[in-house]
Amino acid sequence: MRRNLLVTLSVTLALFVGCASDEAATDQTLTMSDAHNSRNSLDWTGDYSGVVPCASCPGIETRITLHADGTFDRSMHFIDESPIPKSDSGTFTWNTAGSKVTIGEDNHPQQYQVGENRLFHLDRSGERITGDLASQYVLEKHMRDPAIEDRQWKLVELRGKPIESSNASLTLRAEDSVASGNASCNTFSGGYAVKNGQRIRFERSMAVTMMACPDMTIEAAFLETLREVDNYAVGPDGTLSLNRARMAPLARFTSDGGLK
Repeated sequence: MRRNLLVTLSVTLALFVGCASDEAATDQTLTMSDAHNSRNSLDWTGDYSGVVPCASCPGIETRITLHADGTFDRSMHFIDESPIPKSDSGTFTWNTAGSKVTIGEDNHPQQYQVGENRLFHLDRSGERITGDLASQYVLEKHMRDPAIEDRQWKLVELRGKPIESSNASLTLRAEDSVASGNASCNTFSGGYAVKNGQRIRFERSMAVTMMACPDMTIEAAFLETLREVDNYAVGPDGTLSLNRARMAPLARFTSDGGLK
């Protein structure tokens, strides 16, 4: 009788410990799955861009779009090496912690740590890059500004000189971050990025038609200006100015309103 009682108590204790262990494991799993990470806490979908260091060129103009369905689009322009960017697309993967993504596993794989409105370019070991160039290994997310996007802008001043008899224009299309317009003779198009702090950057690899005109002075200066500017401002009168650092505006525009 005593033996049977001991066996019964042992089985009951084992079942109790097993249930407690299962509950602890379940609680731990729920805690891990509910933990906040980049994947479930940040608005990570969108366009990111920047110029990362390059061993053989002035820099690699990089643009990455992360889509909510787990796919990506990537463009890499090796400045001064080729006028045509290298582009690819595919699926990206998250690490188990939900903090890093790997892009292009079969073709130029690269890991990024996903931060608030930033992608941090990681080294081959998957670690953040340190040192003097660390700040250059960051791709910033594109912002939206309806004050300047999806509007038709007419160039009225370039490098301090009024522009009166030119059809030079600029349009910033928010849907796909494409800048286009007329440089006064040829049309152009290419990527741009609006970033925090009213900063703006136009891709150097603009596509430009090849028509010849009697005077290409305005066109050459206009296209070069787009490569140089790094910030913008909208005046009380609604004019748009494109600037570099705190210098005088390099270009001014007026607008007749939104796109038609």
